[in-house]
Amino acid sequence: MDLLRRLGTSLDTPTIPWKSLIITFAVGQYAIESYLQYRQYQVLRRTTVPTQLKKEIDQETYDKSQAYGRAKSQFSAVSNIWAQIKNYVTIRYDVYPWLWAVTGSWLLSYAPSRFQGEITHSLLFGFTYSFAETLISIPFSYYHHFVLEEKFGFNKQTPALFLTDIVKSLGLSLAFGIPLGAAFLKIVQKTGDQFFLYLWLFTLVVQLFFVTIYPIVIVPIFNKLTPLPPGSLKERIDALAAKLKFPLSELQVIDGSKRSAHSNAYFTGLPWKKKIVIYDTLIEKSSEKEVEAILAHELGHWAKGHTTKLIGISSAHLFYVFALFSVFINNRSLYEAFGFYGEKPIVIGFILFNEVLSPTDSVVKLLMNVLTRKFEYEADAFSHSLGYATELSSSLIKLQIQNLSSMDADWMYSAYHYSHPILTERLKAVGWTSTEKVGGDAKATAGGSEKSSKQEL
Repeated sequence: MDLLRRLGTSLDTPTIPWKSLIITFAVGQYAIESYLQYRQYQVLRRTTVPTQLKKEIDQETYDKSQAYGRAKSQFSAVSNIWAQIKNYVTIRYDVYPWLWAVTGSWLLSYAPSRFQGEITHSLLFGFTYSFAETLISIPFSYYHHFVLEEKFGFNKQTPALFLTDIVKSLGLSLAFGIPLGAAFLKIVQKTGDQFFLYLWLFTLVVQLFFVTIYPIVIVPIFNKLTPLPPGSLKERIDALAAKLKFPLSELQVIDGSKRSAHSNAYFTGLPWKKKIVIYDTLIEKSSEKEVEAILAHELGHWAKGHTTKLIGISSAHLFYVFALFSVFINNRSLYEAFGFYGEKPIVIGFILFNEVLSPTDSVVKLLMNVLTRKFEYEADAFSHSLGYATELSSSLIKLQIQNLSSMDADWMYSAYHYSHPILTERLKAVGWTSTEKVGGDAKATAGGSEKSSKQEL
């Protein structure tokens, strides 16, 4: 505690140009990411299929994959420029104090006196800012789904569903954001200098709460879940779960096809009660043995304790973030640099603290990618050890073709952006050797939708 206080005192000085530092950090990070994107774009201009995939990927599919990758890269470049401009304007022209004053005047004009404290003001500020961000992002999101994805045959959404999802998301933000935000602020107000300890414990409880209710309450709001019908596939999965002593309680199919052709499977739930969810598109496009191989990979994450390890790392990182926040929460020079004189709202302090902390996010992201890549190799090896090497490899290749995922990547771009190894690296790790063509031609296989450039499986 003494160390944190001393650090806080040493950083609270008007000689530190907080605003200039934050803008410089943001521009520097943008420059680095733009350079990495440029390197990847050069890879996406290649016309030769990677050697390891020449027997599997025909030229037409490869060309279409490269074109899709370039289109996404161009869209990302424009989006990043817009985000940079928006961030610069917000910081340079004191949008935060302006919005804080506006929302405060709304409360004074329209709310009863008992609702005019800092907590209510902070919640109104947060919702207004979030709502504005949502409105601003709609044109980019619409273009992504209905122009870019539509062009390559991936979009399955209707405009009505697109707008409904936005409304549902805003509703959930209000339903959960108001009580959780109020609790966050109340903890900071009531627990003094040790607030970060209580805040950390509160966050752990919230995480456990959402792990419990997410598959039960939130997922059904957006998608329909139905039990996997009796049959050979269900018997295979039940047998695999029993063999691994996986505590399977439910086996369900999700209608992911109503938004896109994403193919995936995942498990969720508490340690003693798990649910496996399979996308309908995965069942449609893969053989039963391939679906089984994919689930063996996912259960490999469970068997190796990857989920528990990641939760532990996330919790440790949160503790570090909250402890460091305690250093900045009363930093008058930081508040004043952004136009807050005579008041230090907690929510504003947390926002400004995150602006200061943002350069370290890139380092954390890079380190986490190293770890999750290791976990992906281990999960692939686990599936391999159960006898699914061929089926796992063929399913990865099929998904690559169906999703038009990037077939290759610049090593620097991959290290920074990809949480999963690229396809050729994964095939090499499991010792894949092609004996017959796995995927069909471009016309037969294209028309899925890429789940992520990170190939999350």
